[in-house]
Amino acid sequence: MRLTNAKSVKQGIRAVAARAGVSTASVSRALNNPDAVSPSLRARIEQAIDALGYIPHAPARILSSRRSRTLGAIVPTIDNTMFARGIASLQQYLSSVGYMLFLTTSGYDLDVELQQARNLISRGVDGLVLRGDCHHDGLRKLLADNAVPFINVGIYQPDRPYPCVGTDNEAAAHRAAAHVIELGHRRIGIVSALQRNNDRASARVAGFRRALTENGLELPAQWHVEVPYTLDDAREAARYLLSLKDRPTAVVCGNDVIAYGVLLEAERDGFSVPRDLSVVGFDDLDWSRHLRPSLTTIHVPTGETWQRAGEYLVRSLAGEQTIMHREIDFSLVVRESTAPPPKSLK
Repeated sequence: MRLTNAKSVKQGIRAVAARAGVSTASVSRALNNPDAVSPSLRARIEQAIDALGYIPHAPARILSSRRSRTLGAIVPTIDNTMFARGIASLQQYLSSVGYMLFLTTSGYDLDVELQQARNLISRGVDGLVLRGDCHHDGLRKLLADNAVPFINVGIYQPDRPYPCVGTDNEAAAHRAAAHVIELGHRRIGIVSALQRNNDRASARVAGFRRALTENGLELPAQWHVEVPYTLDDAREAARYLLSLKDRPTAVVCGNDVIAYGVLLEAERDGFSVPRDLSVVGFDDLDWSRHLRPSLTTIHVPTGETWQRAGEYLVRSLAGEQTIMHREIDFSLVVRESTAPPPKSLK
């Protein structure tokens, strides 16, 4: 029989105890701390469990062991190829070490993220994987009060007192902008993701701007557009930039999906990439190398990043030495979407 609610759990333990000829306390010890009972007693209890088909109820075991072998992950959205790729790598690693993953989304809302964290902790997760380091103060207090280990994924901030694993987004964006500057572009626009509650997007914008400032280049206000993570919004941003009388000759984008929108709209409006407009992305999604023109972008090893996050939590829970701040290298991948600017618009 398969027992799941609190009443049936209690009855199940009694049935196991009766069949094995032991106390319910002995059954609980054998389930939650096998080394606390003798091998012979443990074998009798295991035989009774097998005979009855009893499945120990996870929440009941958590009360005794304080370990559920589950981790929670809160991501802003699943409408993002990078998150999907990262979650897949995280789950694959956790499965290999006997852990289960609970996944929730926040919609870039810090209050929602806090509530989701409460829900996951109340369900007994051993630790949390969080996206970035932009969190509600209440979440930080919740994690500290309940001694829940966590890691911020997708960022590298060694000056912060919180564990993290990811790429230096500011440095990577600086490299992307420097690439088009090295090609001779002086009129460079930015199409970024929304920066509100998104420290990765803000860091990338900061990197783009730093590269421009270091090279004495101005960024007119109308040349920077923030958009949600959709092709439609990215295309609208590109339509606006390309309609300007004084338009950029290159556009650096906050992620590859935004860059796809810029490429599509440029083609629709009769612009040739990269002859008339250079475009740079960020992330190096699978489609980026298959597009025509293929997309110049920043490669970020997403799978490795999320696997490292899982390794950090699993090792921390096991009491092993861990690296609190781990940087994941990025690289510039130059493809067909960038070239020197047209002479007439230099």
